[in-house]
Amino acid sequence: MNTNESNNDLTQVILSQAIEQIKFEQGDKFDLNKINLAELERRTGITRAKLRRYKKNNFIIPPHGRTGMKAETTVLTGFSGVLDDLLKNNVSNASVCFDRLCEHGYKGSLTQVRVYIEQHKDLIPPKRLLKNPQGNRGRRYQTGPGESYQMDWGFINVEDYNGNNYRFACFAMVCHHCGECYIEFFPNAKQENLFIGMIHAFYYMGVPRYVLTDNMKSVVISRDSEGHPIWQRDYESFMKTIGFSTKLCKPRHPFTKGKVERLVRFVKDNFLPGRVFTNITELNYDALHWCNRHNSRYHRAVDCIPDEVHQKSCWNVASVLDQTEAMMYYLCPERAISFDGFVSYEGRRFGVPFWYQKRICRIQRSEYIITIYDQDMSRVLATHNVTWSRKDSFCHDQYVKEQPEEYPSMPVRSKILQIEEREADSLFSKFNFEEGLWNE
Repeated sequence: MNTNESNNDLTQVILSQAIEQIKFEQGDKFDLNKINLAELERRTGITRAKLRRYKKNNFIIPPHGRTGMKAETTVLTGFSGVLDDLLKNNVSNASVCFDRLCEHGYKGSLTQVRVYIEQHKDLIPPKRLLKNPQGNRGRRYQTGPGESYQMDWGFINVEDYNGNNYRFACFAMVCHHCGECYIEFFPNAKQENLFIGMIHAFYYMGVPRYVLTDNMKSVVISRDSEGHPIWQRDYESFMKTIGFSTKLCKPRHPFTKGKVERLVRFVKDNFLPGRVFTNITELNYDALHWCNRHNSRYHRAVDCIPDEVHQKSCWNVASVLDQTEAMMYYLCPERAISFDGFVSYEGRRFGVPFWYQKRICRIQRSEYIITIYDQDMSRVLATHNVTWSRKDSFCHDQYVKEQPEEYPSMPVRSKILQIEEREADSLFSKFNFEEGLWNE
């Protein structure tokens, strides 16, 4: 119902009540055709000119003449195709749709987007049938400021410009107290990427007392006879280097770390829908911008703005992560150099100078630069621009300019004959008759 219809209904109610009251006061003397319009104006507040028009129709207010008519062009004109594509891809969050439209130049409000989605719900694919609820299985618990973080991996499928499908891993970490979150994307979920993601998250949020995670292979190997975890060797060394402890969740019970589980689902429903990117570095820039914007908004679940609470409370307990030499070893994982002078990193190959004789080096991707260090991180071997092409990236001095020459190790017995090269005859030589006479 639009505004005109609601106003007409309200006016009709007021007018009918006033007429009924006058009829009750006058009794049998009441005549609708002789009703005092001045008295009716005083009681209803409706102008006498309108009352004269209503009297011709026995004081029944007809609908507005333009009721049901719609404008040919609105603020959404030209953007309905983008909005329809989002709805067909099951993106029905009005805030997400509003952000995508603003990227295409939309100047309207969020309300118009909500109304459009409400009127075009038929475009949204049907949801799967949910199982019956099984009742309450646990109780929510709270932790102090800077005491606990939760971390997990999420995975997304990516289709490139050639139609090939591959998978990205999303590292997610959230503060259990205030809901401050951090996400970062990697080509895979290897342990070295887990360390890099955790260090970047600690730079962003500080180092807590302990981290809550599930039983991933890069964290825990197994449990002893008493149920205590047997940590993976490299992860145990990483905990000692950074200065935090780890608590494991109950297997097959995701509610224990429900905040990060919900964060992963929120990233898939809010950040990823309809997003287009060129490389993972650009995607991580957008993810960091999204985290800053999301953390500065009010969260109803924790009844606060995460940024404000984290700055006032959590940072007083969480320790600041200082960049040390030991930490750089985790940010720069080791790589073996191939026989042709390349190291493989994130599915790409980058050249190493020939004068570096060791078989192991270290490599780091920082923004749009790939840096290759020697094994003990004492010097830089080469730098490359980040490229996501499948072609190899060569470096300066990757191969020796003057290559050594090989000489025969056995007597050479094969022999061939080379004759003197003759000049080719001209095409006009056959017309040289004088030369032919002299030859006679």
